[in-house]
Amino acid sequence: MTETPQPQSTPRGTLSLADVEAVARAAHASQTDKAGRPYTEHLSAVAEGVRARGGDEDLIAAAWLHDAVEDDALSERWLEEAALSRRTKDVVRAVTKRAGEPPEAYAARILATPGALLVKEADLAHNADPARLAVLDEATRKRLTEKYARMRALLGLSML
Repeated sequence: MTETPQPQSTPRGTLSLADVEAVARAAHASQTDKAGRPYTEHLSAVAEGVRARGGDEDLIAAAWLHDAVEDDALSERWLEEAALSRRTKDVVRAVTKRAGEPPEAYAARILATPGALLVKEADLAHNADPARLAVLDEATRKRLTEKYARMRALLGLSML
């Protein structure tokens, strides 16, 4: 886990979206996805997906940070102390999978947290993108396709 410096906050006391993006990019800079692509491409796609679905700044910030705690890129303590809205923090926590957690419990937490479903929907849409999955080996592609379809069903989202 890397220590990420705290950027300057906006006049209203919270990090700007540009600062949140910079923190997320720095925190995930050394990571790649299953296809070997820079992980920050996924974060950018999820943030854009949230924006395209009508998400506000709190939810776009949560999209940039949606995997940070889960991937140990940033600590829970960092999240708690960061100059972010309570809503952004709540959404990040809601979409953070916990070790050994059943998918049903994970989905229930997302559904119970305002805004979390929009972030998770954008995450699943990018994860399940056929072009992104096409570069994976067949077994991995099949496993992930089934995993994402199951989560979409648990969340009441239509299939892609």
